[in-house]
Amino acid sequence: MKDKLFILLAVLALVGCDDKLGDGVELFTPAITVALPTQVQGVTVVNEKIEVTDITTTRKTIYTALADVQLKTGIYDINYEADLLVEGAKCHVVAYRPSVQVTRQSSQVTLQAYENISNDDFVIQEVFFTGTLQSSGNQYYGDDYIKIYNNTDHTLYADGLSIVESKFLTTEKYDFDPDIMSTHMTVQAVYTIPGDGTQYPVEPGGSLLIADTGIDHRVANPNSFDLSHADFEWYDVSSQPAHLDIDGPLVTNLDKWYCYTQSFFLLHNRGFKAWALARIPIDKTEFLANYRYSYNYVIMVAAGTFPMSQTSYKLPNEWIVDAVNCSVEAKRAWNVTAPSLDRGWSYCGTIDGDKSRYFHSVRRKMLYLKDGHPVLQDTNNSSDDFNPYCTPSEIERQGTAIDNKGTLCTTLTWDGVKPVENAQ
Repeated sequence: MKDKLFILLAVLALVGCDDKLGDGVELFTPAITVALPTQVQGVTVVNEKIEVTDITTTRKTIYTALADVQLKTGIYDINYEADLLVEGAKCHVVAYRPSVQVTRQSSQVTLQAYENISNDDFVIQEVFFTGTLQSSGNQYYGDDYIKIYNNTDHTLYADGLSIVESKFLTTEKYDFDPDIMSTHMTVQAVYTIPGDGTQYPVEPGGSLLIADTGIDHRVANPNSFDLSHADFEWYDVSSQPAHLDIDGPLVTNLDKWYCYTQSFFLLHNRGFKAWALARIPIDKTEFLANYRYSYNYVIMVAAGTFPMSQTSYKLPNEWIVDAVNCSVEAKRAWNVTAPSLDRGWSYCGTIDGDKSRYFHSVRRKMLYLKDGHPVLQDTNNSSDDFNPYCTPSEIERQGTAIDNKGTLCTTLTWDGVKPVENAQ
């Protein structure tokens, strides 16, 4: 299943259609081609699902066969998934292309499918990147965090798990050369949980809180909350005397493998990044020596065209166990991970600089309770898997402020939406 031979499934191009929309606009069948990564012989495609979202109207339409897709001229996000039967074995494949412009005269659409990566490891439960506000309305820094969760039915060990942030922005799309996104994620921060392999067990339904700064933030900002109980924090020894990090005395530091900044690392507080969990099977020295990624791209602005070159680090996609892309609708350009890792995105705001984003996080949806703990949704599609624009779980749990006026949180939910019954 892992070889890269391709077969092509295609529907006929530009097939006329008698159907019309209510406004008289004729529909047509676009020429959608799917390249599937599997053996050429003995392949049967079943359970096709094609979700097409009209970007202009946000209307979603679901089809069960490529030949059934009927569109009008427009711009669409296209999600594809199917099961492949190959000599008695079955795998699930997914494909995704955002912002595809389709017209009757130009309707060729090629989707590159990938085998969906099943996860038997931690998942990202929540990302609180927006931060809180002081009573003055000014941004407060340092209380951002990530929660990870054991969604399996057995004990997992967090030792050696890395938390990474993407180098590229979901709001700026360039043609990077060489383009490695189908095989690697480009990252600008890598922090790893220490341990000997069995030092940090997490039972099914258990989570770990990974904080920016593991202190009681209410001391500096009464509108914030306490992170001194966090399991881990990322701490940076700053080379900038004017911008020093704080080392929470009660919280274990992550092992810093790499970060782009010379001061201290913060999650992108508008959420224009992807975050991921990775199991890196080599040591820090080998990674830093052999996984540099140098690339070129071109910026085109009113002042002219400017060739650019940069260097960062890359993670093979097979090392990544979970990922979530975030953005805002008004500026989103693309996902910065391969569709096999994430075919969707989540958000805490609708426009760049949205003032309402503060005191909000993205939280993974709960499907049901099993043995008293949540089972979370994980389809590698953050649009479906995450509840956007939620009250953060730590604010709910601690009953702290939900705005800069100090209004206290009085609700408790499993996932930002589903209430916990009999919550006090």
